[in-house]
Amino acid sequence: MERTTHHENEHFANFAQFYPFYLGEHRNPVSRRLHFVGSLGVIGCVAMAIATGHWPWLPAAVVCGYGFAWVGHFFFEKNRPATFRHPIYSLMGDWVMFADICRGKLPL
Repeated sequence: MERTTHHENEHFANFAQFYPFYLGEHRNPVSRRLHFVGSLGVIGCVAMAIATGHWPWLPAAVVCGYGFAWVGHFFFEKNRPATFRHPIYSLMGDWVMFADICRGKLPL
């Protein structure tokens, strides 16, 4: 049976179709680790914003999350982040991958 692959300009009918593509864009372990650290940073920044009422932590969360992830893509994966083509599914994929790593379903 031939494996179906998605190219960057294809449409995904749902997140279940997108997630295998997303994981394929995150094969490099350093990239996955950078995404994980960036996601932890997002959680920390949002927690700081809530705890201190200092709302500049919120844009810092965005910079932290995307900054670490994009370093992973540009320097280790050598690909374009899926965020540019599929922003909502990509954001969902970040958190599903984070949860899968936390549960031990994906290697860090």
